[in-house]
Amino acid sequence: MNWQLLPQFAITGLLNGGPIALIALGIVLIFKSSEVFNFAQGQMLLIGTMTTWWFASDDGMGLPLWAAIICALVVSVLLGLLIERLALRPMTGQPLLSIILMTLALAQLLQGLTILVFGTVQRSFPVIFDVTNPYQITLPFTYNDNPMILVLRQNLVWSFVVAMVCVTLLWLFFQYTSTGLAMRATAEDHETAQSVGIRINRVFGISWAIAGIIAAVGGILIATASGLDLSLSIVVLAAFPAVLLGGLESIPGAVVGGLIVGLAQGLVGLPNPPTFFLGPEAAQAIRNSAAIIPYVILLIVLLFRPDGLFGQKRIERI
Repeated sequence: MNWQLLPQFAITGLLNGGPIALIALGIVLIFKSSEVFNFAQGQMLLIGTMTTWWFASDDGMGLPLWAAIICALVVSVLLGLLIERLALRPMTGQPLLSIILMTLALAQLLQGLTILVFGTVQRSFPVIFDVTNPYQITLPFTYNDNPMILVLRQNLVWSFVVAMVCVTLLWLFFQYTSTGLAMRATAEDHETAQSVGIRINRVFGISWAIAGIIAAVGGILIATASGLDLSLSIVVLAAFPAVLLGGLESIPGAVVGGLIVGLAQGLVGLPNPPTFFLGPEAAQAIRNSAAIIPYVILLIVLLFRPDGLFGQKRIERI
């Protein structure tokens, strides 16, 4: 194994984990407020990113990028509000399985609508961050008398920074605004929140609107590095284990889980990973396992902490 490359792949993985953590936060937000696990988050992400491209593209509106992003965020807010009002609110009081199936149906519906409106062609997303001049950082130690240098793409670094700024702003919103406090109260107990005058339907709508914004921002950050096509929606498959890994109702857990998932996906890309007695075929299998490694880590963690790293164990007395 080339240990000299270990810091490079680890830091790159952590940087990739920033947008994943942000997407996971959107899933946790909806679950905490309405107890709905949103399987349509990937399609909300895709629509937010596609509309950004359309508003900014010469084939669409041709707006400046900053204006295109604002318009796409407005569309994402409206989409979240429509989903909550037309699809989820009529399901109030229905069995949990029915609501889960509803979000799965929404995912397929939104995916189909995206194909009808935008097609299936891969597109180049507008350049937001510089991709030609990476940062170079010389580490204060050597390997085999050679200096260890990190080469970090600017789009990855700034995507991570933007994701963490969004996480911080959301934390401040929940801690210090009346709406955020109402959302926290609703997340703890719907009936008690309603009894003290909190309009929980309004809270649900705000939660879905914010989740739409988070999905759009996360999709934009990822598209700056990987381009834009329909496969963008499957990024959420890395966010699902991040949510469960951190704890289904934990906002800090979603962030930590996303970073762990990004780190794991970065490390499995190392050339010549250690396989002990398993041979070269195992090394190739490890390098190809970036998509499933988050679930492997999730299974290991849940064996010892079924509620996740930061999840709360609820005790019900009869």
